[in-house]
Amino acid sequence: MTAEADLDGVIDSSRLGRFQGLVIALCALMVMIDGFDTQVIGMVAPSIAAAWNVPSAAFGPVFGLGLFGGLLGVVILGSASDRFGRKPVLVSAILLFAGVSLLTPVTTSLTELSAVRFVAGFGMGGALPGLIAITSEYSPKAVRANVTALMYCGFPLGSVLAGVVSAQMVPRSGWQSVFYVGSLVPLGLLPVFAWIVPESLRFLVARGDHGQVAKILARMSSGVSWNGKVAQARHGQRSRVGRLFTDGRAMGTASLWAVLFLSLLLTVFLVSWLPLVARSAGIDIRSSVLAVSALNLGGIVGCYVIGRLRNRFGSEKPIALGYAFGAVGVALIGWVGHSGLALLVAALLAGMLSVGAQMCAIGLSATFYDTSLRATGVGWALGSGRAGAVVGPIIGGVLISAGLSTPALFLVAGGVSLAAGLAVFSMGFATRRVAPDAVEGVAGESRAAPPGRVSP
Repeated sequence: MTAEADLDGVIDSSRLGRFQGLVIALCALMVMIDGFDTQVIGMVAPSIAAAWNVPSAAFGPVFGLGLFGGLLGVVILGSASDRFGRKPVLVSAILLFAGVSLLTPVTTSLTELSAVRFVAGFGMGGALPGLIAITSEYSPKAVRANVTALMYCGFPLGSVLAGVVSAQMVPRSGWQSVFYVGSLVPLGLLPVFAWIVPESLRFLVARGDHGQVAKILARMSSGVSWNGKVAQARHGQRSRVGRLFTDGRAMGTASLWAVLFLSLLLTVFLVSWLPLVARSAGIDIRSSVLAVSALNLGGIVGCYVIGRLRNRFGSEKPIALGYAFGAVGVALIGWVGHSGLALLVAALLAGMLSVGAQMCAIGLSATFYDTSLRATGVGWALGSGRAGAVVGPIIGGVLISAGLSTPALFLVAGGVSLAAGLAVFSMGFATRRVAPDAVEGVAGESRAAPPGRVSP
């Protein structure tokens, strides 16, 4: 007789097969496009400044409004995903981003460019919570956090591609060409994305579409059958945002927000100021740009390694130690002197540890909340991270203007990485205080739940 389980039990007992792999790959591609778009504006800003005869310093509002639009998007559309469904919000957000970004090449002033970047940032930022939620909801619990973290590695990979594509296309076809690539690729992928990526199973159940649920489950190669039930989380009548702080989740939510705020503050600070500081130290432009690529590539490698360590030692400890040891790598950047090779090594080390830990922290956000609250929780956590991304370059500018030496500047940045590690330890402690039916668990998601008993 075939064993039966509730909806979460069926998902958690399934293998990560071809269907889920394709869904996750499409989500990773969209995240990669976000990373490409976020990075590429900085790559082409000098070319735009030369073409429009404006100073490079005038691009501050362009960068800031794009990041601020992303902050609003992850918060507003993340909550909308839990209310109206993942898929319609995702498709709408991607269409908004790609369609508006396609207008970038026809802008003729910084005001127009800022407006386009703000709306495009809102769209792509708003897609992130849904992409993370879909990835986590179609991944078995035993590998959910690691799969989500690896999917989000598409972001730094997109950042690396932005540098490669810009270096090849801008000299030949002008700065406008890279925005055509960044817009037409997601528009071309969108029909495939809409056709293959399914709606949240829980949302389909709530809508009463059991037939569609059965079709999706049949493609997931699960060893048990669905008994028609869904594990229910306790939440009463509170709003979704209010529920982020109920059932013992308050400390964990606050810690998660602190982790991502500090992480994105550090990462965007490094990406924004590392090339400029390196050039001021007499390091050639090629090594300066390669250092940013090394930082992002190191993050991908570090995410994989830290993820493997999480399976063996538990969730929070390897991530926290990654941030802690990453503080050393970040601080070393300030002591490389005039050596381009030393800069590359220090950036790679900082990327593998601090940025790699950040990728894994994204996975924590997907497993800390139950399914009915996941997109809202991820959205507000990412919103905190985007706030850090806005603050990071500003703090860097203030410290540099104050005359802080290069070693002291990166020593402060290393302290930010260490503080993020302490926040992860705090989150691990907080998770053990959460009501058992209100969270999947950070320390225990590496152990698959038995089919008959599944946390919501």
